[in-house]
Amino acid sequence: MFGRMLVLVAALSAAPLGGAQEYFGDARPDAPELAARGPLQVGVRTLVAEHKDQLDILKASAGTPDPRYTRKLTLEVWYPARLAAGQKEHTVYTDVLGSGPNDPKRPNTPFQFNGRAARDAAPVGVRYPLVIVSHGYPGSRLQMSYLTENLASKGYVVVAIDHPESTRADKAGFPSTLLNRRLDDLFVLDTVTAWAKPRSGHFLAGVVDANNVALVGYSMGGYGALNTVGAGISASAAAFVPGGKLAINQQGNQQYESARDPRIKAVVAFAPWGGEQKVWDAAGLAGVRTPTLFITGDQDDVAGYQDGVLKLFEGAVNADRQLLTYVGGRHNSAPNPPSPAHWSNPDDFQSYSEPVWDSRRINNINQHFVTAFLGVHLKQQPLQSYLELPQLPADGTAKLNLGVWKGFAKRAMLGLEWRHLPSQ
Repeated sequence: MFGRMLVLVAALSAAPLGGAQEYFGDARPDAPELAARGPLQVGVRTLVAEHKDQLDILKASAGTPDPRYTRKLTLEVWYPARLAAGQKEHTVYTDVLGSGPNDPKRPNTPFQFNGRAARDAAPVGVRYPLVIVSHGYPGSRLQMSYLTENLASKGYVVVAIDHPESTRADKAGFPSTLLNRRLDDLFVLDTVTAWAKPRSGHFLAGVVDANNVALVGYSMGGYGALNTVGAGISASAAAFVPGGKLAINQQGNQQYESARDPRIKAVVAFAPWGGEQKVWDAAGLAGVRTPTLFITGDQDDVAGYQDGVLKLFEGAVNADRQLLTYVGGRHNSAPNPPSPAHWSNPDDFQSYSEPVWDSRRINNINQHFVTAFLGVHLKQQPLQSYLELPQLPADGTAKLNLGVWKGFAKRAMLGLEWRHLPSQ
């Protein structure tokens, strides 16, 4: 009884004072400059795209080497909107707790949280760059709403994917995630491109500049984003999926090499998985030529840091890339803060929270840097100075005085490290 009371008190303490509704992504008083929400109103819709005739890797066997199925992808789409009279930027998202179905210790329990977006609002008829968002394993299309709403308010159409067999609701065998992330990303890009064509009859017709695209991926979503833009997996990593089926994503495979998509102009990789697991060799990482922003914690115990994300950052030698590191941060550098529902189970809470950093602070910093990075690479906005920051010395030792970072209040960059490496 006493333990349940403590959980209730903790949950209430996380709620905003004065009875106001909380919206993830709202700027704290110490938020850096570019974290502020943009000038545009935001609409949101839920869509479904069906990718037919795909390999069902989880049912493949020696006797049935090529079973096929339709991958049903649920998409959440945020976009600049024109609100009708009386319509408000408010919606309620429904997600689930847990780490997959049929886990009695962490059952799939629905929970809700608020969003600053108007459900089914009319889009503004202007072409905006496209941002495709890919979650972790397991995760969901809604777990980074603080960022997706923020970007839509700044003039982007943002499409977040629920990857089948990889969400908290339907988590299944890992080979599906390894095989399908790149294929899902490209399918969604092609699907939105078709929707965006004039006279397509879709609400996104004429609203999306589908030749001007960024991929944003977290954990396995980061793995998929890098794989999509040229980081072909190594021959040894191809064995992670039985029957040689992962060779379709392998460096040196002509089919893979020919699928490099020039529409993708930038990548944001939050805590991308695969470096510590030796998914890529030097030749594979050298295949990335797309400007990339890496974001992670130096105590990441899922993707790894020294032999993980830092290794990927250093190895992508043909891409201009930046690395933002949260000192003392672990793997949860990307998601929303834990909702009050997460407080009832320590594992659910820790799947979203950070032990040292405040999640709302991380969210604001992410909004700031992603705004600058995508503004430079997708909109050619004069925001490069926000990315030209004092760096760590080459040997990695910390400076006592890193100076003032543009967009941050004095003394407000404590705990952050910045690195930049140009393409060779």
